[in-house]
Amino acid sequence: MNIILFGPPGAGKGTQTDNIAKNFNLNKISTGDLLRKEIIKKSNLGLEIKETIEKGFLASDSIINNLIKNILANKVFFNRLIFDGYPRNLNQAKNLDIEIKKTNQKISCVFSLNVKKELLIKRIIGRETCSNCGLVFNKFFNPPNQKNHSCESKFLQKRSDDNEEILNSRYDTYLKETLPILNFYREQKLLHEIDGTRKIDQIYEEIRGIITSLET
Repeated sequence: MNIILFGPPGAGKGTQTDNIAKNFNLNKISTGDLLRKEIIKKSNLGLEIKETIEKGFLASDSIINNLIKNILANKVFFNRLIFDGYPRNLNQAKNLDIEIKKTNQKISCVFSLNVKKELLIKRIIGRETCSNCGLVFNKFFNPPNQKNHSCESKFLQKRSDDNEEILNSRYDTYLKETLPILNFYREQKLLHEIDGTRKIDQIYEEIRGIITSLET
């Protein structure tokens, strides 16, 4: 079973990906992790990636596709993958389709977490992390108080990229690049659209039910 999960920034995609990987014994494939590992290996490809990133550019489709090709060729991962951050555009989606078929595998299902932009903004700009204990809060939905947080307020920090301007840019990019991919998988009858505004466990239960039905 191979699964793809899509969601705009702040939709909770990472949490759901981790839950699925753990409970269905799948290997989480993150293109960011793959790029970092290649750089650490100092391979020729890794050096190319490092140079590209240091210039402020994103890794090309060619580089990303080659990394995914290597993963699909590894029998350890055969039909046991969940993709996080890939494919990012229609070209990558079509490449994945080709490489999956070459290795006699298949995409079992594709999930898209749907969350309105207004809610995403509150989730992201309201996020605060305690640098002392590691707990994460949200001033709109789960504000820190004396009952749930014992550390001093000075430890509460916001990420530098947790602001509305950056979110707007990332959201617009997501819509522009991802909608064509969703249509691509919708035409293949693989797409399941999930209401991402609910609680984490409610979202996961729906996803789990769909995956379980495919296994039977």
